[in-house]
Amino acid sequence: MRDSDGPAQTGRATSLRRKVAGAASGARFLGRVIGSRYNPLLAQVVVTRRCNLACGYCNEYDNFSPPVPLQDLLAWVDHLAKLKTASITLTGGEPLLHPDLDVVIKAARDRKMIVTMITNGFRLSRGWIDRLNRAGLQGMQISIDNIEPDDISMKSLSSVEGKLGLLAKHAQFKVNVNSVLGVTTDRTQDVIAVAEAAARHGLQHSVGVLHDHTGTLKALSAAQMQAYEQVTKLSPSIVHGLNFWLFQKNLMHGRSNDWKCRAGARYLYVAEDGKVHWCSQQRGTPGIPLLEYGLADIKREYATPKGCSPTCTLSCVHQMSMFDRYRGAQTAS
Repeated sequence: MRDSDGPAQTGRATSLRRKVAGAASGARFLGRVIGSRYNPLLAQVVVTRRCNLACGYCNEYDNFSPPVPLQDLLAWVDHLAKLKTASITLTGGEPLLHPDLDVVIKAARDRKMIVTMITNGFRLSRGWIDRLNRAGLQGMQISIDNIEPDDISMKSLSSVEGKLGLLAKHAQFKVNVNSVLGVTTDRTQDVIAVAEAAARHGLQHSVGVLHDHTGTLKALSAAQMQAYEQVTKLSPSIVHGLNFWLFQKNLMHGRSNDWKCRAGARYLYVAEDGKVHWCSQQRGTPGIPLLEYGLADIKREYATPKGCSPTCTLSCVHQMSMFDRYRGAQTAS
């Protein structure tokens, strides 16, 4: 074998191992879906509330909070594993502001959980990508809303397109570029440009619908609807397509949905204070420390209807709740 074949052989071996690991993770996730209704399918964990940006439409950050101590995060990961949580998404604020993010990722992967993260991408570097690769990260969502930054959203293509090139070349995990429609009418066409840029780099693209401070809908204009249709043709996805037909189609037309929200059970939002909340927009309920959260809490929240659910736009909660659409009645608590 020529020396030049070594890196290629190593790369193919690494790719094969990751495909096998991904298939195993998918099988475990499906097992958690079918085997029980009382284990979380996704926990979103805030590793720091601080963000390096200040987007006008976002209410999920501050500019001063320290990173959550590593020992706390590791304890949370242990407890989520005991609850038989299938997957975990590390978020913020901006999670790349946490110096030990890769340590947390590896701890969750060692406990057989699917691990992803959400970032604005500004702090991405080749060094960070290598660290995330070694830790076993399986997916990254990078948020880009417009071409040039403005007061509403600083998550711009002009600021991070070079980072997309780095990810396309070096990331051993799946990368999805996500844009929010409805941020500003003037920048509607920017979302199409972002989707085209993602496609140029061989990356997936998805679209979210802007919500207000409670997580409920803001209907799209005709121009925004047209942009949405064009973007989804550029980057088709079975998961996003299913989410559109079950939830987003009604929301985009200003109509409500009839569904059973399983937040607090199938989906957990763990804030930087270590407490479990329904979601990022309904912080305070149930407000129980994760380390005290158990089966009784999961069963209670599984059966609890949420008054905000008809106009909720949070795709992560939709997707984790859809598996129990026709089982487990909800009664007022």
